[in-house]
Amino acid sequence: MKRGFLGRRRRRLLTRRDVAVVAVMLGIPLLLEALLIWGPALASVGLSFTKWTGVGGVTLQSCDSLPSVPGIPQPGCLYGVRNYEQAFTTYPDFWPAVRHNIIWLLVFVCFATPLGMLFAVVIDRGIRGSRIYQSILFLPVMLSLALIGIIWELIYSPNFGLVNSLLHRTGDDNLIDWLGDPSLNLWALLVEASWRQAGYVMILYLAGLKAVDPALREAALMDGASAWQTFWRVVFPAMRPINIVVMVVTVIESLRAFDLVYITSGGNPLKGLELLSVAVTQNIVGETQRIGFGSTLGVILLVISLVPITLFLYQAFRREEARS
Repeated sequence: MKRGFLGRRRRRLLTRRDVAVVAVMLGIPLLLEALLIWGPALASVGLSFTKWTGVGGVTLQSCDSLPSVPGIPQPGCLYGVRNYEQAFTTYPDFWPAVRHNIIWLLVFVCFATPLGMLFAVVIDRGIRGSRIYQSILFLPVMLSLALIGIIWELIYSPNFGLVNSLLHRTGDDNLIDWLGDPSLNLWALLVEASWRQAGYVMILYLAGLKAVDPALREAALMDGASAWQTFWRVVFPAMRPINIVVMVVTVIESLRAFDLVYITSGGNPLKGLELLSVAVTQNIVGETQRIGFGSTLGVILLVISLVPITLFLYQAFRREEARS
């Protein structure tokens, strides 16, 4: 009798109305994600095998079987893997863009992320004025990337900028064009991006440090471990979930970099600032309107971003299983 009563009670926990509410609350976000994320992603994969200018529809005929009329846009057609061949062999901006994206990622991993972690560790110690420092360091994250680009354009201004004024290089014969010189502009933009990324990483690690059990630190200190040994051998491994989040965010932020380059170059990327995200935009919404080729570059960017994320997650979960 008691078991039957409990069974009926459990069945009454979710009424039809509750089931409908849960279905709506889960269904709408899943539908939006499918329409706005997975749908365009899968469409880009399909369009990468076509030759399409955005005019007319896309037919399932091979481009070789359709007549080509110079100067007249043709409907989309199947182009096979030739878009990928052109990207890797004849497209002049591809390999410079890949190299610059890799540099962007390495700077984020080797400089911006450790700097943000350092800020988090120092602030977590409860130094005097930590709230003020935290607010100042987090301020760039609250600003839009477009506004950050405008601010740093003023800082890098050749004649009146803060950097050249401090270096006394504001004369016409000795000024430094930080954003126009191909050998300097990428590194100048990386300073802007790292300024924002360090604050973002700081907040993530602050959340991770607050979640670490204080007993772990006390035990390490009682065993005679130094502050550095306590952090590196006890606290840092305990923040494994945050480390995974930071790594994924770092890879995504470095490979989707676009706003700062677009603002700096005024929509026409300068030499030395080639990035895959900029190349995708140029081909899809630029004057050439090569939707198929732009989709190809987008797919390549997606694959490049998935490789380090997948490897890092695989290593992290494998170590977790080995420990358990």
